[in-house]
Amino acid sequence: MYSHGRESPGEGTRLGAASCQPKCAYRCSKASRHKMCIRACNTCCRRCACVPPGTSGNYDVCPCYARLKSHGGRRKCP
Repeated sequence: MYSHGRESPGEGTRLGAASCQPKCAYRCSKASRHKMCIRACNTCCRRCACVPPGTSGNYDVCPCYARLKSHGGRRKCP
């Protein structure tokens, strides 16, 4: 089954688009490049419907979020 990059049920906490903004605001609260972090986090949240808890790490909670990479092969999601 092709999933369009979304997590399968049971992987992390599922979020609607409206829930992404407050989750990403907290996730990026300590980022040095806040606006860039917010933009990347919201993109990842919309694709995966999940944001890991805390301000960094915890990628095991949202595997889809952890798998997304930038064009340079680095992690896309903060």
